[in-house]
Amino acid sequence: MASEEHKQLAHFLKNVHLCLRKASTKEGAEEAWRQHCENKDVLKHYAQCMEKLATTHWTASTTREHSSVTSRITWAAEFCYDYFINKGYISHRQKDIEISEKINITCDVDECHSQPIKLIDVGSCYNPFQCYDFFDVTAIDLYPANNSVLQCDFLKVLTGHNTKISDMKVDQIQEKYFDVVTFCFLLEYIPTSELRIKACEKAYNIVKYGGLLIINTPDSKHVGANSKIMKCWQYTLANIGFTRIKYEKFKHMHCMAFRKASCKDIAQRWASLHRKPYMQYALHIPQDFNDNTEETIYSQEIKIEVEDFMELPFHE
Repeated sequence: MASEEHKQLAHFLKNVHLCLRKASTKEGAEEAWRQHCENKDVLKHYAQCMEKLATTHWTASTTREHSSVTSRITWAAEFCYDYFINKGYISHRQKDIEISEKINITCDVDECHSQPIKLIDVGSCYNPFQCYDFFDVTAIDLYPANNSVLQCDFLKVLTGHNTKISDMKVDQIQEKYFDVVTFCFLLEYIPTSELRIKACEKAYNIVKYGGLLIINTPDSKHVGANSKIMKCWQYTLANIGFTRIKYEKFKHMHCMAFRKASCKDIAQRWASLHRKPYMQYALHIPQDFNDNTEETIYSQEIKIEVEDFMELPFHE
């Protein structure tokens, strides 16, 4: 059973997401995002709420039998360990080679992975991956919750030949440098499909060939309820150059691992072969189609209902 504090924290985060989407509709996504990034009070409170939820309420709610709330981090870490340390990537690389031969293209990129694994955690908040010694973590966030996280607007940051950091702020991220990019409860924060795609395209630029994009996104409905949306994600990311190699639906979230294909044509081949009539180049979330309520602008006086928490997981 979620406590009142738990509900209030989740409600604030949900409300931030809602207001961003509504502002994007009214003013355009770029302008809404700019204004949001300048609102330091909201960003600070958001960071505090997220850290409190994750480190206190979600952790306290987790048991061995019912671990779907906090396992967004452990799921990502365990999959990365199996993929890199246990060399699971070898079979996926071999599959890429076989497909490249079928479509008569040359696939000779060097898949050289680092140890420790170079991971960039986008929207990190409080740097939850720092507890794993097999990761070399770069944690970034709009408003860091502590000094282990660098300030960075991932949608705006430049990419180039090296990473540039000044005064705890990331000014540029090195391309094809990271083994893993993680979006743990990030894409539902970003207000439009176009900006979510922009984030995934940037992830493609900074991850190595054969590296991973890990995406966790909350969803408390049954696995079939939003399956077409998730298939559109797979289709869209394939067109960007990512092959989905792992998918699990837990009670409160989807967990996905995408591999940057050895050649973009390989991933795009899947998109071409498996496209269904409903699939479009878009990264929508269910809330994109449900924002018909009156705007609340972060009000703390709103009655809390169960439906308010469809965007962030909590135990009933």
